[in-house]
Amino acid sequence: MNGEAQGEHGGGHKKIQLLPGMAAISLYMLVLAGINILGVVGGQVRPAYLVFSAVFIAASLGLLRQLRWAWAMTLAAVVLLAGLFFWRFAGAHDVAFALQGLLNLVFFLYLVRTEVRVRLR
Repeated sequence: MNGEAQGEHGGGHKKIQLLPGMAAISLYMLVLAGINILGVVGGQVRPAYLVFSAVFIAASLGLLRQLRWAWAMTLAAVVLLAGLFFWRFAGAHDVAFALQGLLNLVFFLYLVRTEVRVRLR
């Protein structure tokens, strides 16, 4: 059955158009989850960090489906990560921390745009 026939019978779904920025942020969240998982496997961080990986993966997949709860989780993650990286930059004066903080700040500013919030369901 095609999409029109399903829509006539009540089983169709409205087409989702994903914004490129949301796809990039979703990929970023998956990369963060992968880094955490590799850190746990390598013994650099405690196994409790796997909780963050699960949250990052859930937020990433939910953001791809444009779900409001996933948007809120992603928004919270990028705000907290921006704060963490700027705090680490203040202590260590390592430019890499400042760049990571700025990247998370850009993601935050993108996610709070009206065009992004309107597309969420």
